[in-house]
Order: sequence, then C-alpha cells, then structure tokens
Amino acid sequence: MNSLQGKKILLVMSGGIAAFKVAELARSLIQEGAQVQVAMSEAATHFMTPVTMQALTGQPVFVSQWDARIPNNMAHIELSRQADIILVAPASADLMAKIALGLADDLISTLCLAKECPLIVVPAMNKQMWENPATQRNVTQLEKDGVTILGPTSGTQACGENGMGRMLEAAQILEGVIAFFQEKVLAGKKVLITAGPTYEAIDPVRGITNKSSGKMGFAIAQAALEAGAEVHLVAGPCHIPTPLEFTGKITRTNITSAQEMHQAVIKDLNYDIFFSVAAVADWRIKNISKQKIKKVHSGDAPALEFELNPDILAEVANTQGKKPFCVGFAAETNDLEQHGQEKRKKKNVPMLVANLGPQTFGQDDNELLIIEESGIKKLSKANKLDLSRQLIHYIAKKI
Repeated sequence: MNSLQGKKILLVMSGGIAAFKVAELARSLIQEGAQVQVAMSEAATHFMTPVTMQALTGQPVFVSQWDARIPNNMAHIELSRQADIILVAPASADLMAKIALGLADDLISTLCLAKECPLIVVPAMNKQMWENPATQRNVTQLEKDGVTILGPTSGTQACGENGMGRMLEAAQILEGVIAFFQEKVLAGKKVLITAGPTYEAIDPVRGITNKSSGKMGFAIAQAALEAGAEVHLVAGPCHIPTPLEFTGKITRTNITSAQEMHQAVIKDLNYDIFFSVAAVADWRIKNISKQKIKKVHSGDAPALEFELNPDILAEVANTQGKKPFCVGFAAETNDLEQHGQEKRKKKNVPMLVANLGPQTFGQDDNELLIIEESGIKKLSKANKLDLSRQLIHYIAKKI
C-alpha cells in the first residue's frame, strides 16, 4: 500500500544472529515506499555482509565512523540528519546499554547519540540477557528518553533455549514502523471493538453461524492502535492474528456465542469509543441438545426453538450515565441507506457504518457508508485497513 512512501529510514544493525531477519525487513520497507540506508557495527558484519545489505537497498553501507565517503568525514552526523527515523534491528544488549548511558565509541552508537530524529529499537538477545536487571534498567531508561521499543517476543532462540528475547519477525517490525508514522489522533483514548461472527450451538457438534471473517473489525483494531489508543478486542470464532500484539496496547477476549460476547462487553464500559463491528446472531437455539441429534428413519427434521439474543449495541448505547461514543455496523443485501438509517435510529447510536455484506465477506477490500443524523458520507472502495484509518480519523474529530 506504500504506507512508507518517501520516508527515509536509517537502518542500524548491531551484532546478533537475528541479523538474518533484517534482509527481509529491508526489502519489505522498500516495498512499502521507504528509502533505506544501512549502517552496521563491525560485529554485525560477521552475521550479515555489507554486500548483501547494499544489494537489497541499492545504497552503500557504512561500517566505520572514519568512512571518507562522507565529504566532511562525519558519517555519524550526516547519516542521521537525512533520516526520518533511526531503526535499530537487531539491537543487542550491548548497544542498548550504550544508548541508555549515552556512550559513543563506534559509528552506530555515535549515530544514536547524535540523532535529531526519533529512535526505534528492536531488541534481540538470549533470555537471560533480556531478563537481567541491568538490561531491564536500560529498557526503562530508554523508554523514559522517548525511545520506541518494539518487542522482543518469546520463542525458541539460536542458543537452543526458549524464552523472552527473540527478535520480532520482519513483518511485525514493518507493522510497528508503519504504526509509528500514523498520526496519533486517539492518543490516551480507550477503545472497545467487537469483531467476527458468533456461533450458536444446536448440539455438541453442530451450530449456526454467519459468513463474517472478522477482517473489518481487526482492521479497525489495528487502525485504533496505530492512532495511539488502548484497545480491547472481543473476537468471535476466527483465525486472524491479534494486530500489533507486541505493543502491549491490545487485550483480546475470544468468545463463541452472542451471550458470551454480551457478557464480555458489558463487563466494563469504561471506554471512549465502542465499535460494534461483529456480526452477532439475532437468535440462539433455546433447546440445545446435550447429545448429537441423530437423523431419524422418517427423515423428519428436528424441531428447533429459537429465542432472542441480547442486543449488545442497543444496550450499550442506552446505558445511563457515562457511556462510550457508539459506532454500529450493518451488513445489508439491499436498500443500504434506508436500512442503515433505520438501524441507526433503532439502536439510538450517533453513527452507523454500513456496507453490502455478501460482496465483502472474507475480502480484503470494502466500501463503506457512514450514516449520521446529519447525513451520509461515502468511503470509496479500498483496503479494509486503509478504510479503517479513514474512519478513525473521521471519528476522532467527533469525540
């Protein structure tokens, strides 16, 4: 989507086996439109060659602070002045300590000290090194100094041990960088989002559900996180990874039925915005069988009794006292504007977002109508994440 079009990124590599992931990262940054300049520590060159990084970025790689290719022989000054961000990946325990203490004894530590642009650090180290009190003190100091830290995560490490300290994958780092550049229009806000379908059991092996994939709700969750919000995502049965989970700013609650979603939502309504995106079943089976319903010889279908599920959006919207700004969603098959406006009034919400469901279920693209009492605004067909970013910016002006 060229989310980084025109951005200049100084990619700084310290020594560590995770350096092999940086080749993919550099390529991904460039594919998103960024210009990437690489600087490496001498130790980093033992894991990834400057030739490789030059081939991937199309730019000369800098290793020595005495590199004479810079006219004034001050690479540590000139390289950082040309960058929108400095991205340190992998960031070893040694380099993080140097940055935290303000030490500068080689090119990359000096770059990080002499910078005028934001600094993003992506840690990578053995679990004992990460958990060491000295490293944790350095992390705390870096955060106090305004450094953005992405990761690490837990997993199998090159040493054969398993634990926290593993560097994020290239795709996750890319998401983190893109998120960094998004305008923080929801900074300090708390957002509650429901996403995906619900599943209403008939018996232990059968149930009723719908075609919702959850993609729109998860895209809104990502856009809200990018905009600086703290997010609680209540997700029905779907297999989409939690967006930007490594930021620690999102809580995910997995549910199955509409009743479970209702309980998860009303448990705490101390939020600024509520996005009711999930396709919640209107009815559930009243007489759920405790055993699998067997097909009888007569061929008669079983008699199923239905009862109404709770109306989550309407209940939140009509809560007495302080309540979140409620945004409803509607997927219709026809007469989108009419049905959307009717639903908005019935639920008593200030805003309803509508689309033609069958055309977008499971797809990466969508087109939306924002329906308010004052009128209707159309968001033209685009990637769901791009639409979500537009929607977040639109709502930020309303609250």
